[in-house]
Amino acid sequence: MKNKLIISAIGLLVVVLLFYYGKTTTDQPISIPSGPKNVQSFDIQSFINLEKTKQNQFVQKTIEEFEQKIIENTVVSKKASAMFSLADYYKDSVQVPEAYLYYISEASKLDNSEKNLTFAAQLFLSALRAEQDNSKLDWESGEAITLFEKAILLNPDSDDLKIGLGSCYIFGKGRNGDPQQTMKGVQELLGVARKDSNNMKAQLVLGIGGYISGQYDKAIARLLKVVEKEPKNLEAIAFLADTYASKGMKEDAIKWYQLSKRLANDEHYSNEVDNRINQLH
Repeated sequence: MKNKLIISAIGLLVVVLLFYYGKTTTDQPISIPSGPKNVQSFDIQSFINLEKTKQNQFVQKTIEEFEQKIIENTVVSKKASAMFSLADYYKDSVQVPEAYLYYISEASKLDNSEKNLTFAAQLFLSALRAEQDNSKLDWESGEAITLFEKAILLNPDSDDLKIGLGSCYIFGKGRNGDPQQTMKGVQELLGVARKDSNNMKAQLVLGIGGYISGQYDKAIARLLKVVEKEPKNLEAIAFLADTYASKGMKEDAIKWYQLSKRLANDEHYSNEVDNRINQLH
């Protein structure tokens, strides 16, 4: 049982966090909890206010000028434009990604165009997949879900938006240990997969959802389908290896781990995977 828990997060830890988003901030194996975590609320406004106090006077003054423009503008389009400008300033000059995400989200909600809502939602989805702080993960997931839902209201036939929404539950809320949240994502994705069984984006996330929820046979079937169609899909291959490892099927797990190493062609990635393979013995 202990080995299963240790192996159970390699897909999230090594593939999503390490290869796609950079080195993880922990050297310890991460396990997927069996029940919901007690997650402390993340107060984004308090966080931003604290970050402002760490900046020099020029930066603080510039931020305050942007904030004043946001307050003074009563025209929605101009208020949204000021928020987008402040978001860019936090990203490029201050380099506080949480503040960038917050203002992009708030501006997109005001603008209420499918293009900007989708852009913001995808930013949050990328951030939450790499997030290791549970309180920030909960905040990012909630924002991403809201943004995708608003975009879907504008374009209810978009499969990509529905896949994005389902992914928020699986990679976000579900990762905090609540199986009901994972199943919300699965149900959203099943709607897409039933309409188009060859939608590999939906099949991939469904496979990952099956892995996270412990439905290993279903996960393997879906991930094999993705790999058959997309033989160089590193994420599908790595999660497939994880799923076989969690089932105790060592030879199959090692086969797919080795393939993932060849595809990644990254020394750090290979070392991490080798460590995981050694845990199988």
